[in-house]
Amino acid sequence: MITLFNTDSSDSSPISTIPNETTTMEMESLRFASHVSTPVTRRLSRGPGPNRVGLRISAQAAEPDLSVTVNGLKMPNPFVIGSGPPGTNYTVMKRAFNEGWGAVIAKTVSLDASKVVNVTPRYARLRAGENGSPKGQIIGWQNIELISDRPLETMLKEFKQLKEEFPDRILIASIMEEYNKAAWEELIDRVEQTGIDAFEINFSCPHGMPERRMGAAVGQDCALLEEVCGWINAKATVPVWAKMTPNITDITQPARVSLEAGCEGVAAINTIMSVMGINLDTLRPEPCVEGYSTPGGYSAKAVHPIALAKVMSIAQMMKKEYAGKDLSLSGIGGVEKGNDAAEFILLGANTVQVCTGVMMHGYGLVKTLCSELQEFMKKHNFSSIEDFRGASLDYFTTHMDLVARQQEAIRERKATKKGLQSDRDWTGDGFVKESESMVSN
Repeated sequence: MITLFNTDSSDSSPISTIPNETTTMEMESLRFASHVSTPVTRRLSRGPGPNRVGLRISAQAAEPDLSVTVNGLKMPNPFVIGSGPPGTNYTVMKRAFNEGWGAVIAKTVSLDASKVVNVTPRYARLRAGENGSPKGQIIGWQNIELISDRPLETMLKEFKQLKEEFPDRILIASIMEEYNKAAWEELIDRVEQTGIDAFEINFSCPHGMPERRMGAAVGQDCALLEEVCGWINAKATVPVWAKMTPNITDITQPARVSLEAGCEGVAAINTIMSVMGINLDTLRPEPCVEGYSTPGGYSAKAVHPIALAKVMSIAQMMKKEYAGKDLSLSGIGGVEKGNDAAEFILLGANTVQVCTGVMMHGYGLVKTLCSELQEFMKKHNFSSIEDFRGASLDYFTTHMDLVARQQEAIRERKATKKGLQSDRDWTGDGFVKESESMVSN
């Protein structure tokens, strides 16, 4: 039923009702109101005079807006599939788009996939509790996986097919090549022809092919990084993000070099070099391949605090040195909950990538991430991502500054110490307030 009120009278009691079989105009009024963020009043004109009849429809507040625009790329939400197994072929990338991910970064490709040979098993998990125990929550994940072992031609066809089927969705190609200018230029040209929206450059894979000057071997050498970024940005016509390695003392140095060399964005962090553990029954390391292993990349919940610190450092540098420029920061590391993403955004990230989280929880995780992030936003009255992006960044300082701030706070508290110190301090005029000042509850 729809209730009619006299909108020009102080009497707000209903004067009539309309059954559910209402007119087209009235149904349109209802549909319109359901999309308005504040209560509205729609009037049904019944002619001139003071006794006009109005239809009051109160709509619930709209959900916070999760959409973001990053380097000109429009995404329905800030959640991006991170480069790795969740973006390894057409089928899984299509699934990601269908589930609602804001963007997809495909698994890293290079010109010659024949050089890429993966082993199995190539993952190992760390659980809360005793190392190696089959019980307990998974808090760490290690991989010794290489970049895509699929022929480049196959991946290019699938990129093109995805862009044809999802022209308004963001597909980002992750690329890696040897220290060879011509090879980088050829790879960029061939990948761009598929219609991809941006590049993420893998300067950060901690294992696999350092002898070919690929991955972290470039990201850890700022002189090499500057040269390669120069090649890439001179050739690419779409936005370029440089993916940073955390396996370095000061992550702001390669981030700065990448931005100075023309990259539009920085992504951090890739996995942390690690040894997952030793099987205390067999005395062999994990993941165990024919009795042997090799150090690999560490991800999942346990790396989240480390990732936050690295992203904070990059964000501070970007705010200080590149304020006002259309540069972006993509946060990566241990995101499984909406609050994990909120922390990255509060530190200045424009987008948040998820890879291991998808491997553990599936592509439907994005719905949980979106709803939980919106709940956080509603709690604080934020209507958009930009309302709180970087809001926590200014609260980081040096240890010496913390000491000075605390000493000043102690001085102020002493100056306004609660209660009277002596009976001689009582006054007649302020007696009631002086009494209340010494009450504890």
